[in-house]
Amino acid sequence: QIPVGTEIEGMNILGLVLFALVLGVALKKLGQEGEDLIRFFNSFNEATMVLVSWIMWYVPIGIMFLVGSKIVEMEDIVLLVTSLGKYIFASILGHFIHGGIILPLIYFAATRQNPYPTRQCLAIQCTLMCLISPCSLSSSATLPSMIKCIEENNGVDKRIS
Repeated sequence: QIPVGTEIEGMNILGLVLFALVLGVALKKLGQEGEDLIRFFNSFNEATMVLVSWIMWYVPIGIMFLVGSKIVEMEDIVLLVTSLGKYIFASILGHFIHGGIILPLIYFAATRQNPYPTRQCLAIQCTLMCLISPCSLSSSATLPSMIKCIEENNGVDKRIS
């Protein structure tokens, strides 16, 4: 009996990650000849980050029009306002509990240091503010601001970030 594999829809992420790792090791092994391709990929990454940051500036306008069209279609505005108010309150409360209690507890458990007056907590506040915006639905939208914050404010090396 011959086993038959099933075709699965979607992207093969594990294969993609493995290929990227093997390609990176091979380019590093090439030495100077591989440096050109490494510089190309670094430049491509920088260009992608610029494009994502441009898109982030226009997303709120698109969301405004999407929300505006739904508001115009609504018949009961009071129901909309109360539902939206409950959602906003729950979202802010959830962000406060997660960012003000859970994450500092994890930081304290890992480092045994007070998380609140640290430079790292203050340095990423621009990214934390971006999280409460509508753009936070995608991690790729907050990634450029997080990378910028940890490189400039925390002094993390560009290769690590």
